[in-house]
Amino acid sequence: MMNCELLATCSALGYLEGDTYHKEPDCLESVKDLIRYLRHEDETRDVRQQLGAAQILQSDLLPILTQHRQDKPLFDAVIRLMVNLTQPALLCFGSVPKDPNVRHHFLQVLTYLQAYKEAFASEKAFGVLSETLYELLQLGWEDRQEEDNLLIERILLLVRNILHVPADLEQEKRIDDDASIHDRLLWAMHLSGMDDLLLFLSSSSAEQQWSLHVLEIVSLMFRDQNPEQLAGTGQGRLAQERSTDVAELEVLRQREMAEKRTRALQRSNRHSRFGGSYIVQGLKSIGERDVIFHKGLHNLRNYSSDLGKQPRRVPKRRQAAQELSIHRRSALNVRLFLRDFCSEFLENCYNPLMGAVKDHLLREKAQQHDETYYMWALAFFMAFNRATSFRPGFVSETLSVRTFHFVEQNLTNYYEMMLTDRKEAASWARRMHLALKAYQELLATVNEMDICPDEAVRESSRIIKNNIFYMMEYRELFLALFRKFDERYHPRSFLRDLVETTHLFLKMLERFCRSRGNLMVQNKRKKRKKKKKIQDQGVAPGNVSRSPGELEAMWPALEEQLLRCAQEPELSIDSIAPFDAASEIPVEEQRVEAMVRLQDCLLAGQAPQALALLRSAREVWPEGNVFGSPDISPGEEMQLLKQILSAPLPRQQEPMEGDAEEEEEEEDEEEDEEMQVVQVSEKEFNFLDYLKRFACSAIVRAYVLLLRSYRQNSAHTNHCIAKMLHRLAHDLGMEALLFQLSLFCLFSRLLSDPAAGAYKELVTFAKYILGKFFALAAVNPKAFVELLFWKNTVVVREMTQGYGSLDTGHRAAAWSPEEEAQLQDLYLVHKDVEGQDVVEIILEHLKPASRTRKQVIHHLVRMGLASSVKDFQRKGTQIVLWTEDQELELQRLFEEFQASDDVLGHIMKNITAKRSRARIVDKLLALGLVSERRQLYKKRRKKLAPSCVSNGDESPKDSRQEDPEEEESEEDEEKEEDLEEEPVQGSSVFSAENLGQSLRQEGLSAPLLWLQSCLIRAADDREEDGCSQAIPLVPLTEENEEAMENGQFQHLLQKLGIRPPSSGQETFWRIPAKLSSTQLRRVAASLNQQDEEEREKEPELHPGVPGEQSPSEEHRAKALRALLSARKKKAGLVSPGVTSEEETTGEKEWKTMPKKRELLDSDDEEDEGKGQAPELGTRVIHKKKRFQIEEDDDD
Repeated sequence: MMNCELLATCSALGYLEGDTYHKEPDCLESVKDLIRYLRHEDETRDVRQQLGAAQILQSDLLPILTQHRQDKPLFDAVIRLMVNLTQPALLCFGSVPKDPNVRHHFLQVLTYLQAYKEAFASEKAFGVLSETLYELLQLGWEDRQEEDNLLIERILLLVRNILHVPADLEQEKRIDDDASIHDRLLWAMHLSGMDDLLLFLSSSSAEQQWSLHVLEIVSLMFRDQNPEQLAGTGQGRLAQERSTDVAELEVLRQREMAEKRTRALQRSNRHSRFGGSYIVQGLKSIGERDVIFHKGLHNLRNYSSDLGKQPRRVPKRRQAAQELSIHRRSALNVRLFLRDFCSEFLENCYNPLMGAVKDHLLREKAQQHDETYYMWALAFFMAFNRATSFRPGFVSETLSVRTFHFVEQNLTNYYEMMLTDRKEAASWARRMHLALKAYQELLATVNEMDICPDEAVRESSRIIKNNIFYMMEYRELFLALFRKFDERYHPRSFLRDLVETTHLFLKMLERFCRSRGNLMVQNKRKKRKKKKKIQDQGVAPGNVSRSPGELEAMWPALEEQLLRCAQEPELSIDSIAPFDAASEIPVEEQRVEAMVRLQDCLLAGQAPQALALLRSAREVWPEGNVFGSPDISPGEEMQLLKQILSAPLPRQQEPMEGDAEEEEEEEDEEEDEEMQVVQVSEKEFNFLDYLKRFACSAIVRAYVLLLRSYRQNSAHTNHCIAKMLHRLAHDLGMEALLFQLSLFCLFSRLLSDPAAGAYKELVTFAKYILGKFFALAAVNPKAFVELLFWKNTVVVREMTQGYGSLDTGHRAAAWSPEEEAQLQDLYLVHKDVEGQDVVEIILEHLKPASRTRKQVIHHLVRMGLASSVKDFQRKGTQIVLWTEDQELELQRLFEEFQASDDVLGHIMKNITAKRSRARIVDKLLALGLVSERRQLYKKRRKKLAPSCVSNGDESPKDSRQEDPEEEESEEDEEKEEDLEEEPVQGSSVFSAENLGQSLRQEGLSAPLLWLQSCLIRAADDREEDGCSQAIPLVPLTEENEEAMENGQFQHLLQKLGIRPPSSGQETFWRIPAKLSSTQLRRVAASLNQQDEEEREKEPELHPGVPGEQSPSEEHRAKALRALLSARKKKAGLVSPGVTSEEETTGEKEWKTMPKKRELLDSDDEEDEGKGQAPELGTRVIHKKKRFQIEEDDDD
């Protein structure tokens, strides 16, 4: 029942008297009210259903449209209401509902839409629409208003909505050559001149904004048409068509005659009550006896054990996909009109329209999935052009390698989305079918160009084939489509088109190879590349293996050199990179390699390199204090180096032979140590090698599936199937690949078919395969068992050449019981020893070169001593071990300070062996004293003030050591963030120095200073704010802007880790968010490396005399003043106790310093004279110290 307000609104529209419609005074307001009602309808679309049941469009809206066209506001409102009422049901509900109640509403709305479509199949309605559209298109762009453009778009949308309504096949029940509702609608469009307007919109360059609407309307017009049949309309029946029809009639006549003979044999002279019963020997029933057959002997041939059984129900999710596209033959006058429309469209509109649509798609001006209309038009009109008088110029817009690439990319994307988006897999499969049809038509057109009499056309075809056969993606496409074929989502028509397209591609490729002799193609290969272990090349391997006595003897001399180097103020760590940023090894594993390099330097007596490498590694990997704490003393540093010298560090082992047994089992472990690198190369193409890629069970199974419907297939489809199977069986010599029971049952049905004479090619091939099988079965009786399984190439060769003939691998020696016992004893003894690799110790005690590391690990897993191979992955080396006395002391301190507010802080103050906060926390967790880290947090947080320097005589070291707990606490809190960030490339920083020097020689010193100040300001901001984001480098001066466009300057930016602008979205280079403040300061310091000669030649800056400064010097002075203010701000955070007088003195001396090296010195470098008081007159540079401002927390 209609709503009262809705009923009153519809009554206020007007009434129809005869053929005249009388509108009410409130007709316009009523139409607007209906639009508002539709805008607020519920999910069942109740308003839409009530209006459809009342037939408002047929009885009111269409008469208003045709009789009151002069009332422009009312006409516009009615068009708006019609567009809303006729929109597709899928847009109203989003998708086909699965709920039965909602699905009922969906079908009801679809029924009303079909009624609307029938009402629009009149010349009057389309005549008004065509006249209005013609008048609007007559207006020039300067005279056309925004309302006119909206009305044009709404008229096109209305025509699109009416054509989009699907036909009700059960209600219409139209046969071929009969006029359906869709045909009547097309004929009304033709009589009204709407088709001419569509052609004008397609060809006009000024109306390209409507190109997608026009293409969608054209695709809906030809929805049920076949391009080959449409091209032959009105030209009489060709001899080929007549012969095809005669062959089909002959097949039907032979089957009818065979059925008559079968019925004649079934007639018996006696009546059916005395038919008799028979025993079928050799065929067992449910028990042990033979089957008793109670029917006549003429019915024995049709006997089956499945008779009388209930067929097994197939779940809906496993049912085969249904065919959705139905082709029918329209009425003759409609087909003639559509044929003329296609011819004119190809001649005048195809190239400009397809170019405009492609431009909209590439510029993302179209809606989602609009590329499907593009691919439909490509397939349909190129097929029509090929079926009529073939003229390549008409389709030149889509006849290029770029179009092949576009279709191939969409096809690949569709089947990838079909695998990931399972809910919409059917929709992706339909789009995939459209793309395949477009690709098939592109290949067919190129193949047609080969036989064109024009030499230029043949040369264009050769160029296109040379490109598509060269690229690997086009050759691999069909293999991927066959492997991804899923009968649940792809209908049988998709498989038919895939088989025919593959046949055409192989035929063209084979012909092209024969004509060329040798063909070079692109080859992409994923190579598994081993991760290389980094070792110091200057250290000989023989220096590593030394006894503890030798190490003790060499330590005193080495310690003396290290102490001398530690006191040298010129020791620089910037030139030492502890890691390789371009390496494929993760940073965690490079930490172990840095430790190995450090040990090698000590063994080689290279004290300066060892000390510099230790301090550089300490800055790169501060977490865990593996390379010492930041405030480590020289004595502690010497002890750490001594421990590193004598530590048993893991080193790379040479691989051993005889490891073939473990290769397959080591795949999971090797995935962590290897990466796939795509290598692009060229190779000579071999057609048979490419054909071997199709010799797999998945592809053969798809061909057999299509062969089952050989009666419904066309002769060309059956030929494509037979040709591919013949290539595999005869050309490759793999007849055994087709030895499968289901295929043999199909051959049996084919050979016993009464119309087998119509399938001569299939019958000949079936006899060939069966003959090969029985010849093989005479030699190999197991071939009958092999019929039950699909086979790969290895099994095929074993069937034909003998089982075990391909097993030529060498296996490693088996583990004897004595070796297993020794392995178990060694593992149980050394598994709990902390700080050493148990596998390395086991390998040392086993026989030399008898087993590899991987063999030992896998055998430990087989014996059940270990759960997984991942338990033996090498990790970072821990130098300092906990002794039993230290564990007891830690336990005592925990029990003593357990009730305090800061348990961990008190433990760190009172523990004898100083360790980092992370080490103590890990040990407390390992001992079971605490269950989680939260128990070690401060129970009551205080707001801490920074330490003050009481007088100027206090050394920087003392100011840093006033409260070590606070510094370590902040380091632990920042540890997780540092682990997530990748460090700045060490090798890049080293090479940046050379680039900076060359840029200075070119006169780019001022831009380098500007870049340096930007980096330092970014570091200061990230320290103050506590968060980081990408910061753009905006050049405000002409000199800096020219430097940003310099190629060498851009190369320097890339070396420093600064990110270039994204294409089409960004303009400026940006400092990445992943770089921490410490890394930014190191990068800024690397820009200041100069030779001593340049430093001596550099003139002193005199800020007090502005008249003597050049523009570059003035810019440099500004940059130095900005750096000075940043330094002062940072110094204020570190030592607020410094008096203003000291700051003034430091500022004066800062301004008079001539060397930029001292001005731009990094904060992370060690201060010279670490434990000594600063001399009078020198500026005290304190190392930056961060303090944590803690507030009270409920926790």
